[in-house]
Amino acid sequence: MPATDTAVHREVTVDASPEAAFDVFVNHFDTWWPRSHTIAAAEMAEAVIEPRLGGRFYERGVDGSQAVWGEVLTYEEPDAITLSWHVGGDWQLESAMSEIQVTFSRDGDQTKVAVTHDHLERHTAADALRGAVGGEEGGWNDLLRLYSEAVSAAG
Repeated sequence: MPATDTAVHREVTVDASPEAAFDVFVNHFDTWWPRSHTIAAAEMAEAVIEPRLGGRFYERGVDGSQAVWGEVLTYEEPDAITLSWHVGGDWQLESAMSEIQVTFSRDGDQTKVAVTHDHLERHTAADALRGAVGGEEGGWNDLLRLYSEAVSAAG
């Protein structure tokens, strides 16, 4: 689906239960998040979603530094998680916040994982951010491909 004025929506179907799909997305986030998707000065050692309401969504550098991208706004295991995103289109942290809503819906023996990155217009360089997260390369299309591969590997 194409990006709208305020949101990017992408989805993928994976060969896993909603419980397993949720587990890979949240608890094994580091296994599929690309090291190239970093905003910190130091090389990324780990990408983390703390699995609880109010948990942090961040990267830890090899030097121990942390760059907090956002926090967990909703945590409804294994059905949904919503994350705040505080990174603008200039790839700098900012107070402005968009939301990444992820739902996990059973589809027979598979799970449909739908991602909506909404309220992108709130950010600095919003058009650049919308283009990046909605683009064919590097955005949610690629991220969900990597996630799907991680689900298959965990399976």
